[in-house]
Amino acid sequence: MPDFVALDFETANRSPASACAVGMVRVRGNEITGREHFLIRPPAGHDEFTPFNVQLHGISRERVSRAPEWPEALERILNFAGDDIIVAHNAGFDAGVLVAATRACALPVPAVRYFCSLRLARRGYQLQSYRLPNAAREAGYELQNHHDPLEDAEACAAIVIDIARRMETATLAELSKQTAVFIREIPAEDADALTALERKATF
Repeated sequence: MPDFVALDFETANRSPASACAVGMVRVRGNEITGREHFLIRPPAGHDEFTPFNVQLHGISRERVSRAPEWPEALERILNFAGDDIIVAHNAGFDAGVLVAATRACALPVPAVRYFCSLRLARRGYQLQSYRLPNAAREAGYELQNHHDPLEDAEACAAIVIDIARRMETATLAELSKQTAVFIREIPAEDADALTALERKATF
């Protein structure tokens, strides 16, 4: 079964740089072997908390007042992910958050490899809606608190584990080849490769 890190960002507003929380799970074989989640203070200029976003995830300016700023958050994320491919539901959005928040802090953009469980679900399931709660339910994971970043990361992991099991694939590379859901990369020197379309959130 594939090894990877599933990740989910929550944002304070429509800006992809406004990361305010992250949840991550490390998958080895078909088991979650590590979890990490924490609040983030969004970078200056991207730190307005709009009512729509606060209603979605319940995170407010007050809640992040003592949270780490993006440079520390990025270091923790990269340390947790290591060399693993990052998996997310609508992964272009989450990769875009990482890139945009890093740019907003005038930091070097790290190379990011990512794989999309939303696109995978569209290949592996026959559903009326491929939103995270629906796809996770098909994988046998009942998502209780959508937009809790740790739960969303766990739900994302469940989708990949389930479809990899159904297709009898041992690695993400094999799963990618079998489903034509590509492992994408944002090289450190070419972060502009993310399109505006990929950065749009799917709620």
